[in-house]
Amino acid sequence: MGDQPVVFVTGNAKKLEEVAQILGQKFPHKLVSKKLDLPEYQGDVDFICKQKAKAAAKIVNGPALVEDSCLCFNAMGGLPGPYIKWFQDSLGPEGLHRMLAGWEDKSAYALCTFGFCPSPDDDAVVLLFQGRADGTIVSPRGPRDFGWDPCFQPENYSLTFAEMPKEEKNKISHRSQALAKMREHFCN
Repeated sequence: MGDQPVVFVTGNAKKLEEVAQILGQKFPHKLVSKKLDLPEYQGDVDFICKQKAKAAAKIVNGPALVEDSCLCFNAMGGLPGPYIKWFQDSLGPEGLHRMLAGWEDKSAYALCTFGFCPSPDDDAVVLLFQGRADGTIVSPRGPRDFGWDPCFQPENYSLTFAEMPKEEKNKISHRSQALAKMREHFCN
């Protein structure tokens, strides 16, 4: 891989900012972002991340990092899961909260998976790093500038992700847990 930067596939400036803040200075590779139109794969999150990472590495002709965040409602057997982006775009945080109106169980978990593909080679092995935060779906509170954060309240907290100071959220979030595993892998 040498000095070639790792391309983090995102068009979301807030996500890039959060990832860079969580990884900090210890991450041994330069991270640059690029918005790419990748195919929308269907399947479980591991399959989706591996396919996206391989496709991204081919497009950028080098190391690529992709991220897939899921919001999984326990009452719905883990749905919307990896399809949360489409639910969020169509319904917003209020609609996500209303989806559970008919269920007593409002518990959920946020799952983040990073897929790292070191090269565009067909035989490149994709590494997955995953983090999970358990919580509850609540009536949205806080700023509406970062996806479903206003309706997800992590376990043992009285604030939603949206209401938390960034530093606090970045200590406990599903994304920070996944990135901690990735940082540990690359820094050891």
